[in-house]
Amino acid sequence: MSAPVWITAFVLHRRPYRETSYLVDFFTLESGRVSAVAKGVKNSKGDRKSLLQPFGLVRIQLRGKTELKNLSQIEAADRMTVLTGTALFCGMYLNELINRILPQGLASELMFDQYQRTLQALQHTDTPDVPLREFEFGLLEELGQLPDWLTDARSGEAVTAEHWYRFMPENGIVLARQAGEKGSFPGYALQQMVALDWTPAARKAAKLISRHALFPLLGDKPLKSRELFR
Repeated sequence: MSAPVWITAFVLHRRPYRETSYLVDFFTLESGRVSAVAKGVKNSKGDRKSLLQPFGLVRIQLRGKTELKNLSQIEAADRMTVLTGTALFCGMYLNELINRILPQGLASELMFDQYQRTLQALQHTDTPDVPLREFEFGLLEELGQLPDWLTDARSGEAVTAEHWYRFMPENGIVLARQAGEKGSFPGYALQQMVALDWTPAARKAAKLISRHALFPLLGDKPLKSRELFR
């Protein structure tokens, strides 16, 4: 009989399941997004329940051959990440984004590490939109949905600082019909964004792009975390 396998994971979300249990969504290093039933912990005062908090880095053992696993063991892998205020809403948004977009069972060491760095950045930044945009773009790249930011998808010409552009999910970056039209941004903002020079113009362009790029993946269903933030 093989020895139980320990998996490194972040807790994304938990919700009541039947009378005494929780259904828990994990983001794991080894197996990507995984859902598991934590039996008998809902009314418990033990460590198992306290460890099932969002943003907690834990080590877990799972059982079961179906997509929905059973949580058999859990222990802390690091100190709990504590987010408050705006950072908390941003963290909830990250977790919901992973749950909604990342296919179940798709392992990505790159995104796992970036998620951990983003949580840490949210604890210490006055511009939380910056680590959020970097995570969103990393997720889009992992899913093969990231366009070439510095090339006009229609003409094939390089983006120039003085022209204005739009982002179209089915195409990519395209020349705007006129400078300053709604939903457009200047070429220099794109250039700054790619260079990670997060000027106000670059941040505004990144927000517009991320909203349009994520919409086909998220669909019409509103994000609960975005509603809470409002």
